[in-house]
Amino acid sequence: MLPGIVLLLITGSVFYFSLVIYGVLSKAYEQYQERYVVKSMNDLSDIFLFIDPKQMLVLNLASMALMGIVTFLVLNPLVCVAATITGFFMPMWLVQYYRKRRIRKFNTQLVDALQAMANAFKAGLTFPQAIEHVSREAPVPLSQEFGLFVKEVKLGVPLEESLVNMGRRVGSDDLELVVVSTNIARALGGNMAEMFETLSGTIRERFRLEGKIDALTSQGRLQGWVVSSMPLLLGIVLNYMRPDLMQPMLDHLFGYVLVFAICVMELLGIFIIRRIVNIDI
Repeated sequence: MLPGIVLLLITGSVFYFSLVIYGVLSKAYEQYQERYVVKSMNDLSDIFLFIDPKQMLVLNLASMALMGIVTFLVLNPLVCVAATITGFFMPMWLVQYYRKRRIRKFNTQLVDALQAMANAFKAGLTFPQAIEHVSREAPVPLSQEFGLFVKEVKLGVPLEESLVNMGRRVGSDDLELVVVSTNIARALGGNMAEMFETLSGTIRERFRLEGKIDALTSQGRLQGWVVSSMPLLLGIVLNYMRPDLMQPMLDHLFGYVLVFAICVMELLGIFIIRRIVNIDI
């Protein structure tokens, strides 16, 4: 009788514990969807990539499983854990990288677009007509953003609101400057052609200064990568030349902890060096 009661209590405890774990995981999944998946979808729609949130989550899980299995078969379990965690966030990091590259490309195209709009104003075109003309001639992504602006204006959205929407959607500081300047000039009056020429020259000069600073700080960035990678490369070379000396460290937990601490300090050094040489204009 007593063993049956004990078994019943253990079964009930396990069932209750499973319900608690399921509730915690369900809540965590809902919070993940609200915070990260929805934010990623907004970022994707802003860069004209339309993916369902469930597909994004499946992509995260597939990337996590792929990197975990490959590293487990090729390397070791410790690297497998780190690769699995990295694989789960890899798609979102790629989205952020693609967004930043799109903004850089947009800023480069914006300089010529402002000059083209200034010429259009001199030819007698209105502001919507000038943007529509530029959207037809410009490449992606500027043509996409300007084309969406033109469609919003044609659908009845106020021009100032459409400009603000475009600035918020793109996330470019240069475009934000153009939006604010345009709205002020339209409200107070002014020479729009001259204003766009001035903005084009200002942004072009900022690009020149950024290129000069990147050239001056490139040596510091390269030194950071070289100095940070030397300990790891030296460890790989020693493991190849004298595996009898390196293998005992890799057979003990303390060795893995030591390697992990070294990697963390190296990444921290790279981060500090990049922050030092990263000069924002």
